[in-house]
Amino acid sequence: MDLFWEEGFQIDVRIENGAAVIRANREGLLSLANHLKALAGEPAGSHIHLDPWNALEDGSAELILERID
Repeated sequence: MDLFWEEGFQIDVRIENGAAVIRANREGLLSLANHLKALAGEPAGSHIHLDPWNALEDGSAELILERID
C-alpha cells in the first residue's frame, strides 16, 4: 500500500486518562486522511503501523490502524 505524506506533517499520539488523543497539524490530519482512504481500499486484516521511529513525534504512543470485515 502506498502512503502519501503531506510535506511538513506532525502527528502526536498520547494516551490520556485511558483515551487515545491524536494531535496533528493540518498536514498531519491530511496525511492521516490519505492513509485511512488507502487502507479502506485494502483487504480485511491490512494495517498501518505508526510509531515515533517511522512517522510520529518523539514520545508518541504507537498507533495501529487496521481494516476489518
